[in-house]
Amino acid sequence: MAILTVGIDLAKNVFAVHGVNETGRTELMRPAVPRDKLLALVASLPPCTIGMEACSGAHHWARQFQAQGHTVRLVAPKFVTPYRMSGKRGKNDAADAAAICETVQRPHMRFVPAKSLEQQSQLMVHRARQGFVEQRTATINRIRGLLSEFGIVLPLKASTVRQRAREGLEDLPGYANVVIGDLLSELTHLDERIAQYDLHLKAMARADARARRLMQLSGIGETTATCLLAMIGNGHDFDCGRQFAAWLGLAPGQYSSGGKARLGRITKAGDPYLRSLLVLGARAVLAAARNKTDSVSRWAMALAERRGYWKAVVAIAAKNARMAWAVLHRGEAFALPA
Repeated sequence: MAILTVGIDLAKNVFAVHGVNETGRTELMRPAVPRDKLLALVASLPPCTIGMEACSGAHHWARQFQAQGHTVRLVAPKFVTPYRMSGKRGKNDAADAAAICETVQRPHMRFVPAKSLEQQSQLMVHRARQGFVEQRTATINRIRGLLSEFGIVLPLKASTVRQRAREGLEDLPGYANVVIGDLLSELTHLDERIAQYDLHLKAMARADARARRLMQLSGIGETTATCLLAMIGNGHDFDCGRQFAAWLGLAPGQYSSGGKARLGRITKAGDPYLRSLLVLGARAVLAAARNKTDSVSRWAMALAERRGYWKAVVAIAAKNARMAWAVLHRGEAFALPA
């Protein structure tokens, strides 16, 4: 029988491949395939469904295998674990490949959208910018920590740390003056880098009509719009907006039994960077809602009074995620709320 489903355990140099036919019988088992021979092996197979864990290099291989006529499914590693451990003990590459092959055959499994070259290149801008932001935060905290050794305790506000560190620079003894001066110089360099990447994001948003439509929503700016496009494209991998919000981790976990619904905490699944952008945008929406009378602002203020600030923020972020999915999925047919 022909091979219908293949599971591949990705690695840097040696890959494991497991293929089954329509009855579930193993037809292909290669526990150690060198990197330079993997593409030739997949090209020799008839068109089939190939499953891989969503990890480093997965999107590259997905594009390579799709070019060979195969259907590629990327699955989150946490969904593979139950199929690897059920009835078995131990973990190795061959067992991982078999578990991936079993996982992608499940009818209701959720998959990760495979990204194009353009999406990955745009997402690299976000990752690099976020790295610079984290370095800037670490540098500010390092300045505060070092100055506290000399009895200079600075507040958390970044602009205040910059100002007071420069004002007291000449009063620092010995090499302390050199170190704080170098850190302030590095801080200025990071500010310039982040500003440069902000210009890249602005150019990306202006060049894409979908991003311009997304920015018409309250709480979604250039950074969030371009990140949404880089992460999900047109949103065709999700059946509805609520599924997208749950994929982002903006929906509560459910622990229901006996006909009684029990909703727990927000799951915080999915990409934390995109979720944080939506939450920051939701905070801006809630802050501006006090001076507005539109339906969304009235709903946000009533929710904050009834359920509290942070629950209202997460609810607004979830609503924005659903509307963003509708904008991308329906295109120009989507009508903004009044």
